[in-house]
Amino acid sequence: MDMQVRHCEASDLADWIDLRLQLWPGDHAEEFFVEARDILEQSQRFGAWLARDEQGRALGLAEASVRSDYVNGTQGSPVLFLEGIHVREDSRRQGVARALVSAVQSWGIARGCADFASDAALDNSVSHALHRALGFVETERVVYFRKSIHD
Repeated sequence: MDMQVRHCEASDLADWIDLRLQLWPGDHAEEFFVEARDILEQSQRFGAWLARDEQGRALGLAEASVRSDYVNGTQGSPVLFLEGIHVREDSRRQGVARALVSAVQSWGIARGCADFASDAALDNSVSHALHRALGFVETERVVYFRKSIHD
């Protein structure tokens, strides 16, 4: 498949938000617009990429950050972290996710990252399979807990 992967810009907001809503359907577009603008304004620390076909249709999205805090399963800092990746259902298994991850990885290398990490919900076996297919290896499983300090 012929496609182009490039950093998201303000002119990409409509497609960017549409793909974010598919990835995280329980969230709200208004919040996504604020977050997308923050990503654009903090381009040394955050990045977003769109894959488009030859007609300009958005096929997939990847978002990443450079983290300097501890990231589970990694040894050093900074760490490139894949915050989210989504490919439209009709564009899956055509190399879109691989092209997006390659662009993200190049960006991370340019920022001094040696490790590339990500996470997925324990029950998201589709995401687990995608990560393995893209060269990620599982490092650990974690369950987070919380307790209100006002009880």
